[in-house]
Amino acid sequence: MRAVAQRVTEAAVTVGGETVGRITGPGLCVLVGVTHDDTSAKAGLLARKLWSLRILPDERSCSDIDAPLLVISQFTLYGDPRKGRRPTWNAAAPGDVAEPLVDEVVARLRDLGAHVETGRFGADMKVSLVNDGPFTVIVEV
Repeated sequence: MRAVAQRVTEAAVTVGGETVGRITGPGLCVLVGVTHDDTSAKAGLLARKLWSLRILPDERSCSDIDAPLLVISQFTLYGDPRKGRRPTWNAAAPGDVAEPLVDEVVARLRDLGAHVETGRFGADMKVSLVNDGPFTVIVEV
């Protein structure tokens, strides 16, 4: 699994003009991509990593200050643009594999006590955010 975690002061995702997820920070906006060999165990590991990642102000984590997370599925994190001008998506897991694993990350975060908002899997989403810092890290498990 691959995630792009951005420290934000606010973030929102809309689908068809309707806001489906919104947080105010400090918090994390997290884009999550799934590949073919990802498992429920990796989803749990990613959730624990995101919950304890010390990238919020004063080197605190979401768990330290009960900061919210906005988790959004994004298969394009596994796009490969090395050949030609068009990326390939071969490394991205198909929706029927990826969706339950993204849902598992969200469920595990909530089990840890996190307030989690989400996008809508497979939808044409519009994401807006204010990146604080800016501060962005890539997390792979």
